[in-house]
Amino acid sequence: MQRENGVIQDGLDFDYETAENVLRWALSTFGDKVAIASSFGAEDVVLIDMAVKINPAVRIFTLDTGRLHQETYDVMDEVRKRYNIPIEVCFPDKNKVEEMIGKHEFNLFYQSIELRKLCCYVRKVEPLKEKLKHLDAWVCGLRQEQSVTRTHIKKAEFDSSSNITKINPLADWTNSDVWDYIEKNDVPYNKLHDKNYPSIGCVPCTREIKPCEDIRAGRWWWEDPGKKECGLHRSDIKN
Repeated sequence: MQRENGVIQDGLDFDYETAENVLRWALSTFGDKVAIASSFGAEDVVLIDMAVKINPAVRIFTLDTGRLHQETYDVMDEVRKRYNIPIEVCFPDKNKVEEMIGKHEFNLFYQSIELRKLCCYVRKVEPLKEKLKHLDAWVCGLRQEQSVTRTHIKKAEFDSSSNITKINPLADWTNSDVWDYIEKNDVPYNKLHDKNYPSIGCVPCTREIKPCEDIRAGRWWWEDPGKKECGLHRSDIKN
């Protein structure tokens, strides 16, 4: 194996490898130092199903912001029971949440982009950073067609902000690919997807999309599409 452009290589041409092969490589290469980061959207449950078939002891973690939909908790429990696997849950720092709300009110995210990003940072980014300190790689369900901020993602990248490898096995998958897999493999999924919620986050920052809208239109719908990220996925990652 050799490190090339920050990403560990062992003969794989990641751009042309299947999602299963990329995931198999990640689980084999990093062992218990790699984990799937799951928000339990459609892409994430595909990855879980795929990974469990490769390694039943695969690690899965999620960020519980304290403001998730009930349907998200429902699918978490369903996945845990279906695959008989634990889910590592990361919570935001209680004192920082209390301080933020005390200073800016509960629904600060509607006041400005800066305050929305602050809320995402406290509830999501900081807990993720703490989790990644203990890993050498993380697996995500990002896809290139999801939004304009994700068109350049690769199946394997070096996350310089956390100094670990980031794996995106579904980078070149279409939305149809995702749902074909779910249907063929009878994978549990968030029932909000049946109500026109293709992208699901926190309750106050997620809505159903309208006909002909982009699949990420329901996330932070009051903001410019080119800036609609929470900070979990940086756009300056090396590949």
